Amino acid sequence: IMPILECRHLNKTYGRGESAVHALRDVNINFEEGEICAVRGPSGSGKSTLLHILGGLEYPTAGKVFYRGEDLFAYNDNQLSILRRRRFGFVFQAYNLVQELTALENILLPVLLDKKKPDEKYISMLTELLGLQDRLNHLPGALSGGQQQRVAIARALANRPALLFADEPTGNLDGKSGQEVLALLRYAGRELGITLVLVTHDLHVAEQAGRIITLEDGSVSQDSAPTKGGVEHES
Repeated sequence: IMPILECRHLNKTYGRGESAVHALRDVNINFEEGEICAVRGPSGSGKSTLLHILGGLEYPTAGKVFYRGEDLFAYNDNQLSILRRRRFGFVFQAYNLVQELTALENILLPVLLDKKKPDEKYISMLTELLGLQDRLNHLPGALSGGQQQRVAIARALANRPALLFADEPTGNLDGKSGQEVLALLRYAGRELGITLVLVTHDLHVAEQAGRIITLEDGSVSQDSAPTKGGVEHES
């Protein structure tokens, strides 16, 4: 079976010469469809850089990323932004909601940007799944952090993406809200068949995933990918 996403020999360097920072060094990972995978490691280990490159938000210095066998960076900017909008969802630590729009308007934004008619039944199911029905007419300023993050998740899922990338999605939340948001991400992933790649420095968060990849100094130091016998392996 072809992996939904794979990266080959990914390298990312910022700067040049002696001040160069090697954020990623020869990273090779496959992600299977429907998988829930956490990428963890200390601050500065390259987690967010990896997520941004996998999601086509940033270009690698060297190496390739394949989405369903297609080279992500062979697309031009316009094709790549269409692919991101239709097939990828993103959730960030800072929510990134438009403050002047209601929760519902924020959720529908990617669909409307794509000039599509919202699937009302699906959006309604999504807001119910995320417990947002009675918050849809509120502006972000009137919502708690946990509710804002749920709106951000609903927005990321509005276009029915194949992949959901979450960068420290519980970073700004208290423990209880963080657990709820995480449970919702996992549930949404299972219910909608979405592949979830989650970046976190929090081991408790990582342990909720089916697979944990650990980065150190820009390289994969451990990968608990379940092998055929159900035995974990370390690389």
